[in-house]
Amino acid sequence: MTIRLLPGGLVNRIAAGEVIERPAACVKELVENAIDAGAHRIDVDLRDGGLSYIAVADDGQGMTPDELTLAVERHATSKLPDDDLVDIRTLGFRGEALPSIGAVSRLAIASRKPDGDSAWQITVEAGVKSAPTPAALARGTRVEVRDLFFATPARLKFMKAARTEQGHVLDTITRLAMAHPDVSFTVTSDGERKLSLAAETGDLFEARLARLAGVMGRDFGENALQIDAEREGLRLTGYAALPTYSRGTAQHQYLFVNGRPVRDRLLQGAVRGAYMDFLARDRHPVVALFLESPPDQVDVNVHPAKTEVRFRDAGLVRGLIVGALKHGLAAQGHRASTTVSDAALGAFRPGGTGPALPYGRAGGSGWNRGLAETATAWQAPLGSDLLQMHAAPMARAEDSAFPDDALDYPLGVARGQLHETYIVAQTRTGLVIVDQHAAHERLVYERMKNALSAKGVARQMLLIPEVVELDERSAARLLARAEELAELGLSVEPFGKGALMVRETPALLGEINVQALLRDLADELAEMDQALSLKEKLEDVCGTMACHSSVRAGRRLNANEMNALLREMEATPNSGQCNHGRPTYVELQLSDIEKLFGRR
Repeated sequence: MTIRLLPGGLVNRIAAGEVIERPAACVKELVENAIDAGAHRIDVDLRDGGLSYIAVADDGQGMTPDELTLAVERHATSKLPDDDLVDIRTLGFRGEALPSIGAVSRLAIASRKPDGDSAWQITVEAGVKSAPTPAALARGTRVEVRDLFFATPARLKFMKAARTEQGHVLDTITRLAMAHPDVSFTVTSDGERKLSLAAETGDLFEARLARLAGVMGRDFGENALQIDAEREGLRLTGYAALPTYSRGTAQHQYLFVNGRPVRDRLLQGAVRGAYMDFLARDRHPVVALFLESPPDQVDVNVHPAKTEVRFRDAGLVRGLIVGALKHGLAAQGHRASTTVSDAALGAFRPGGTGPALPYGRAGGSGWNRGLAETATAWQAPLGSDLLQMHAAPMARAEDSAFPDDALDYPLGVARGQLHETYIVAQTRTGLVIVDQHAAHERLVYERMKNALSAKGVARQMLLIPEVVELDERSAARLLARAEELAELGLSVEPFGKGALMVRETPALLGEINVQALLRDLADELAEMDQALSLKEKLEDVCGTMACHSSVRAGRRLNANEMNALLREMEATPNSGQCNHGRPTYVELQLSDIEKLFGRR
């Protein structure tokens, strides 16, 4: 065989296979071009999910006839004035998008400069371009793509249904819209308006939060905390949701680098690490984070689709994200998401299950049904069997035990305990229901972390050392980490085949079931990366210990104990959720309760 150069048309179709993998990729390139051109309004029109027709119109700076001719040539661009691939300040820079699209479709581009006498148009069909001709256009640029992949019919076989492709297009545009709140976006598909986002005004954070709420929903805006942190030339801004406002997948994590939407494992891992203290393994945080980096500290020329980046100092980036998120979450104190209260109120309404709980398996339909049945019982006539069935003893807290201003505490003053599990407190504007086990678990956990970082966890010696029988592999895992466990206040040593002796336990845990604790710790270690130290996996180990030592459901508390728990929750960061991401309390406003009874 003889080596030869491939024809230009074939080369463009090969490049198109890398850059334009589906209609959403085509739209992404065209919308990025519009943003780079300084557009303030971008309109997208689709047919058949973009497979038969895509149109992207903008009011940007436009192009001259000569620029139009160059724009459809490979590697022709206005975005690298100094030919410097290190100093990239635009979304596009390769000069591949338009010729790649033109190689596999019927492409038409009309454009007019703001001071131009007229508009001009150029067409490209399967890589064959025409000369520019006059066109009708007020200003900006309009790009039309017809019959995408008609020149590469094999690619068409891999396309999904039109609805699926439309969904990918909408996801692509919403991500770009999040990063550019000063630009208005509309998307129309088969004659139906699918997205309409007006340009936002105000400062950076106001405009960005308004745009995020418009895309992600009002609930996100109400339950998001502002992030703003800088470190060694890097700046991280954006919004992150409270842990109790979480999701079952990571698809609601939006990450941007210098205004560019990216799907980067380093960034995703940093977000996961920051929330690890607060969420169960099957729950994922909701965030929209924007990292601004000097161009020479990040490489965006990694992937043809420009969705991956590489950082010169990955550790610095990870540290900034983890530190900023943890600091922001800690500053929220005992705050929990409003959706927790909304779910509870919805469950109380007779015949309704309320909105889906955002924090996973702790709630669910069974929990909702139970509350709904109880609410129905209370609204039934006196003497109802259902009311009697749900009635339960309640431990009361006497009024005389509290100062006059007790109702002004954020979590109020304890009025009683239900089912020896839930503390009911009264605030100035409503009531609070606290899960005593979940709340105490978080408090113990935070105490352990603080003690470890300050001077190490204090130990208490058991009067009689306890021997725990395990399988040999579990015992070996614990013994291999004996020194690290000792730093956490737990002393273990070998005691024959598959057995361990425990002489000391963390003092702040009090009396615990040592055998159950060691079995759970062995299971935790089995799931860990053996290269990680226990300090790096502190959230898992301390969480397991805290769970074993917390006030259990079923324990009756007196008034002083209940109020002490409430006061400590108010003073402890992150106490709005337990170590597994479930809410520790539900707050109901008096105005909402009155609505349940028709008083409002």
